[in-house]
Amino acid sequence: MGKMFGYARVSSVEQNLDSQISALEEAGCSLVRSEKLTGTKLDGRDELDLLMKIADAGDVICVTRLDRLARSLRDLHTICARLDEMGAGLKVLEQPIDTTTAEGRLFFNMLGAFAEFETDLRRARQRDGIEVAKRRGAYKGRPPKIDNAAILAAHEAGAKVPELVASFGVSRRSIYRAISPDDKRVPAS
Repeated sequence: MGKMFGYARVSSVEQNLDSQISALEEAGCSLVRSEKLTGTKLDGRDELDLLMKIADAGDVICVTRLDRLARSLRDLHTICARLDEMGAGLKVLEQPIDTTTAEGRLFFNMLGAFAEFETDLRRARQRDGIEVAKRRGAYKGRPPKIDNAAILAAHEAGAKVPELVASFGVSRRSIYRAISPDDKRVPAS
């Protein structure tokens, strides 16, 4: 048996990782890494990437629950495929998952499908809530990041596009949209 590494994750900075970290340490993880990032994508998960890089054949990556690892079946399968290629395993403390057995893989897939389903339901509820708020006039959307009037004024005062990009910290496309809003040649996105 190799080493056991723990991975803890919550979705937002307001959430607390302490209970996950404690459980992973109590389970015998020699190293625990944690992140406060969404589980709906793998990009930017530096601590998980680090564990995947240091794990060797016979080592185990341990999480408290499967949804702490990922929220989509595709991402869960990607992670497990990488672990399989390395000869490493996955252990989930609160769910009896052992990816080296047929039963464990079945249970892994079922729980992964439920995690993905839960994420889809949450997104649908959020969309529904936004639609209701829009109808009541309570939802205004995210405030604009770009001050188009200031960009246009600076441009009319003689500032060139590269200068505007640097001073406003936005893309060239955003600058062109601000200075030529009716120009159909400027792509909308």
